[in-house]
Amino acid sequence: MKRTPGQDSPFAVALFASPALLLFLLFVGLPMLLAAGATLTNHRLMSPEPTQYVGLDNYRRLLALDLVVVEPLGAGADGEVRYPTWRQIRKQHPDLGGYREALHVDAGGKRIVLAATDPLFYRSLINTFLFAALVLPLQCGAALGLAILVNQKVRGRIFFRTVYFAPVVTSMVVASIVWAFMLNTDRGMLNELLRGLLNDPNAGPDWLGDSHYALPAIALMSAWQGAGFQMLVFLAGLQSISPELYEAATLMGANAWQRFVHVTLPGLRNTIIFVLVSTTLLAFGLFTQVDVMTSGGPLDSTSTVVYHAVRSGFKEQDIGYGSTITLVFFVIVLALSALQRVLVSKGDAK
Repeated sequence: MKRTPGQDSPFAVALFASPALLLFLLFVGLPMLLAAGATLTNHRLMSPEPTQYVGLDNYRRLLALDLVVVEPLGAGADGEVRYPTWRQIRKQHPDLGGYREALHVDAGGKRIVLAATDPLFYRSLINTFLFAALVLPLQCGAALGLAILVNQKVRGRIFFRTVYFAPVVTSMVVASIVWAFMLNTDRGMLNELLRGLLNDPNAGPDWLGDSHYALPAIALMSAWQGAGFQMLVFLAGLQSISPELYEAATLMGANAWQRFVHVTLPGLRNTIIFVLVSTTLLAFGLFTQVDVMTSGGPLDSTSTVVYHAVRSGFKEQDIGYGSTITLVFFVIVLALSALQRVLVSKGDAK
């Protein structure tokens, strides 16, 4: 095959890449630079005060942390160990005047308190990682199971592929509203089903009003909504595995589970890595479900970093601080992505 003169020249490459590069700089690079600049100011929306340069004050406000080890006061009338309140702790430690309790852990007969100037950021960060840990096995496991199911040569598999993919093309806002109705405590479909099965009129928890159930409920809804896309990715990976490998495994006496472990999973290795990484990144961006279904409650149990950043930047109109939250979280996600890349490359080297 003859090459046209100049076909692989740097000018031709730059010419073809320039539209994508221009859009990237316009819609990604420029907003990131503006956000980075805003983190060094006290810029607010609709404020009569002029924007001022504040240096690293926003970063100090966001990242300031302190650990306090608290001794117990003794046992109460009910036998439970009592600890000082945060107000009492601050009286003992005057340097914690601008701090509030983010979380605490009881260990070894003492209470270890994590104090921060913005405790909601750290609670939101923990909630974000908890959501990712919940939704990752749910969504990826369901997607792999559905892909294996619709990959079978049975009648109606095209119909089932369409049905399972339908939630993906449904608006997340619409899906969140529908699930909020389904999870309603009094008249929600899920609680009505539980009451009918258990024959108990009081059965069923407050899914979105109880801090123990709210985040898992949102994770379940998110896994249902997103599993269809990963199903198609897994389906493409399954169809790329040679049928001869399954035939050879069958002739060697392998059962269905052994074929899945020794043929399917190794053949899907790159696909699984892609699905895990993409699902994790999407989980870190959790916002719409929280905004529609719980507004970060109850007791901030569903507040995420993205929701906290949007609330700070737009509802509280503190653009400088909201940009700081976003930039710090971007660095955290970037570091996790780099770590994942290193781990994958080590796995490939082996």
